Amino acid sequence: MKADPARQPVLRFAPSPNGALHLGHALSALVTYEMAKRLGGRFLLRIEDIDTARAREEFVAGIYEDLAWLGLEWETPVLQQSQHLGDYIAAAEKLRAMGLLYPCFATRSEILAAARPDAVDPDGAPLYRGLCKGLDPGEIARRKQAGRPFAMRLDVERALRSIGERGVGEHLAFTELDEKGQPQRIGADPALWGDVVIQRRDVPTSYHLSVVIDDARQGISHVTRGRDLFAATDVHRLLQILLDLPEPLYHHHRLVTDAQGRKLAKSAGDVGLKELRARGLTPGDIRRLVGIT
Repeated sequence: MKADPARQPVLRFAPSPNGALHLGHALSALVTYEMAKRLGGRFLLRIEDIDTARAREEFVAGIYEDLAWLGLEWETPVLQQSQHLGDYIAAAEKLRAMGLLYPCFATRSEILAAARPDAVDPDGAPLYRGLCKGLDPGEIARRKQAGRPFAMRLDVERALRSIGERGVGEHLAFTELDEKGQPQRIGADPALWGDVVIQRRDVPTSYHLSVVIDDARQGISHVTRGRDLFAATDVHRLLQILLDLPEPLYHHHRLVTDAQGRKLAKSAGDVGLKELRARGLTPGDIRRLVGIT
């Protein structure tokens, strides 16, 4: 089910509080905010803090401060994913009850050792080759009893077969809006990702699961995010169909890159908006730097 164009559009900016916002985040927030205004829609802020090992309250406060400085306003209360883990667990349980999840005990080194050099997912990571897919129940029980940590993975092949049997396989596509707002229907191919993680070892959810649950929960009609997440939409559409969730429209905008063409990243220590503000830059300067006038 696609977003109903007759309803008021709802858009969201959803950063993770594991570092300071940089120019790439500014572009994404401004693109979303400006689109919401242009469509006469609502602008929501969501804090995607399921990575409890890296999320910090000071980064949440920094997000609020940076966005307010840019001149953005958002509705309250703000949804924080860490407060809704039970909802993600319930969604994962639905998938498990459908026979679509299985525990994976493989470590990163084991996955890397088993991977073929020419087999990578759209992010360039080694493609998971189903190391634990065929484990019998007895072996699974033994490993769990021994305290082996595990993630829950989606059996993508079985999931695709399931939606085909339900007669909804032809809906495995999404609508992408270009820079001029023109729609294009694009086929989704989640098999490119292999059996993706639905519940991590350390957290009972994953980005893929939590984002589709929250987009449905908040009635998001237009998902705006960077081009680096374009391929992830294949997985999200599959989960939306499996869980009977609405299908939003998508717009994957350009990325902010450095002189070498590298995407800006918090993990690389790229200069944050707070530091740029301390150097005397204005919100207008930020807009010019990210190409929004």
